[in-house]
Amino acid sequence: MSKNFDALKLSVEASMPNNTVLFDDRGMPSIMVKIPKFKISDVITGGSQSTHPAFIVNGVEKDHIYISKYQNIVIDDRAYSLPMQDPRTAVNFDQAKLYSENKGQGWHLMTNAEWAAIALWCLKNGFLPRGNNNYGADHSAAHEVGSMTSMSDATKIGRVATGSGPVTWAHNGDSSGIYDLNGNVNEWVGGFRTLNGEIQVIANNDAAITGTNQTASSTLWKAIDESGALIAPGTAGSLKYGNPTKLVKTLTGTPGSGSSSFETLPVDSSIATVPEILKALGLAPAGTGLGGDFIYTNSDGERLAYRGGYWSFTSPAGVFFLNGSSPRSTSHAGIGFRSAFVE
Repeated sequence: MSKNFDALKLSVEASMPNNTVLFDDRGMPSIMVKIPKFKISDVITGGSQSTHPAFIVNGVEKDHIYISKYQNIVIDDRAYSLPMQDPRTAVNFDQAKLYSENKGQGWHLMTNAEWAAIALWCLKNGFLPRGNNNYGADHSAAHEVGSMTSMSDATKIGRVATGSGPVTWAHNGDSSGIYDLNGNVNEWVGGFRTLNGEIQVIANNDAAITGTNQTASSTLWKAIDESGALIAPGTAGSLKYGNPTKLVKTLTGTPGSGSSSFETLPVDSSIATVPEILKALGLAPAGTGLGGDFIYTNSDGERLAYRGGYWSFTSPAGVFFLNGSSPRSTSHAGIGFRSAFVE
C-alpha cells in the first residue's frame, strides 16, 4: 500500500466516517460505504426480528457489509470503485462476477440481498434517490445533472461519470452515500435468478462468498414456497413470476416476458400471503411510495437480474427497479455492475 493510498484512506474516513478505502490483494484502492447490520423489522413495518439476510454469510452474522460507493470500472480484469469515472459496461453476468472476485477473498459481485437491503433502508428512511434516468439528468428534476462520459446518440447524453451528480443521487441524500443506484447504468446482481419462471435464490447472502457457484447447473439455487421456506427447485407450489408478470404458484399460458409497476405487482389468488423473504429480497413490494419503479420478468428459461435502470428509463428506474428478464450472456452499453466486500 503506497503512502498516497494511506493518505486517501485517512482523508476519506476523516470526512465521511461511514466511508472507507479498502484495498484488493494487489494493494489497489476502492472507496466503499460501510452498512451496519440491521433487522428486517428495521426496514419493513411489521417485519420479523430476524437479521436481514444480507448480513448472514455462510451461517455467520456480519456486523456490516461494504458496498462500492460508485459503479465500478475495470483495470487489469479487476473491479474498482472510484469517483468521476466512466463506469464499465458491456459486461455479461459471469464477467461482472469474475472482475469482482479477482480482487481477492471477501470481494464479490454485489448481491441481490445487499441491493434489497439498501433499497429497503432508503424506503424506511423516507428518501428514494434520484439519478441519471433521463439522458444525463433526472426525469423528475431536470436541473440535476451529471458529467457526461458518453453519448446515447448524436444529440443526447448517455452515461455520466460515477458520483458526478448531486447528493440527491446518493442513497442517503448525502455525500457519504452510495451513488447512482437509480439509473446511469443497470447493475448485475448475484444470488437471484428465475428458471422457467420459478424464483430461485442462494440462501441468505451466501452469494457474497468469493467463488460461490452461481452457474446454471449450481446445486446452491433454491426455490421458495408460500411459507418463505427454501425448497428444492421444481417443487410443486413454489413461487414464480408468470406471463404476464404476476406472482403465481402455477404457470399458465405461453412462457414469455412481461412487466409491471413493482409497487402494484399482481399476486395470484392462490397465494394467501406473500412471504417476508420475497419482500426482504426486493422481489415483491414491502410497502407503498415506491414511485414508478418497474419489474420485468421472463418465464422462458434461465434469467438473471440487473437493477436500477439506466439513462433513458425515466420513471421506471430506481432502487426498486428489477429487470429479471435477461439471460446471463446479455451484454450492452447500458449494463454495468458494482462489487461489494464482506470480511
